[in-house]
Amino acid sequence: MDHKSLLFFALFISFGVPFAISQEVDDEHEFTYDVNSPNGPHHWGEIHSEWSMCNHGDMQSPIDLTHKRVKTTSKLGRLDRDYKPTNTTLINRGHDMMLRWIGGAGHIHINGTDYQLNQAHWHTPSEHTINSRRFNLELHLVHQSIDKKVVVVGILYKIGRLDSFLTTMEPYLKTLAFTRGVETNTGIINPRQIKIGSRKYYRYIGSLTTPPCDQNVIWTIVRKVRTVSREQLRIIREAVHDEAEANARPIQALNNRWLKLYRPNDDEIN
Repeated sequence: MDHKSLLFFALFISFGVPFAISQEVDDEHEFTYDVNSPNGPHHWGEIHSEWSMCNHGDMQSPIDLTHKRVKTTSKLGRLDRDYKPTNTTLINRGHDMMLRWIGGAGHIHINGTDYQLNQAHWHTPSEHTINSRRFNLELHLVHQSIDKKVVVVGILYKIGRLDSFLTTMEPYLKTLAFTRGVETNTGIINPRQIKIGSRKYYRYIGSLTTPPCDQNVIWTIVRKVRTVSREQLRIIREAVHDEAEANARPIQALNNRWLKLYRPNDDEIN
């Protein structure tokens, strides 16, 4: 193992690194997901100096969760979620639909640190892939600690049965379709309505997947691929997409990063 790999392994185990402290850009007008555009994903780092990490960072997201590089472990621990029902709003940010929990909706606990759940948003198709397979939808649950460190839990979906949480959100998604920057109250929502369905998950250290692409984000991607109906997928796509056919950033190089798969060390494996 080279020096860089040893250093990253130490950072991964301790999480004692300066994590991403900024947020994704809310206004999409300066960038696009169209790979043929001068403002497309391959040029994000050229648009503003503070976005330079998008082009030059070596720990960028999303990645391909390739099993050739996965190390299975039972030491990462189960996802420890302590969520609560909280008032929410929904806003069409142009590049996605974002559900915001006002004041936070509880926490996820990782390595002794609490990360407050602040918002969720969707990408179509999925940003992460598994063994090069891309799925139809990806939901991101974005958390932040008191010192602004970022954790994102990702859930992948393929076409199949209705997703119950999206069924709840459908009327609001339709109402905000083709609007930009309009925020509407969506009432009290319990994050536990978002089903995970598996105790297994991938973990690696990456970045935000939109500008400014800040690094040292803890990514947790649930191993189980859930289902969403074609109609639900259409509603999300039509609500936010205009000239671009997708709002998924291209796959980034894994480089020398570690990629872990948490597998419970008991008989209750999903």
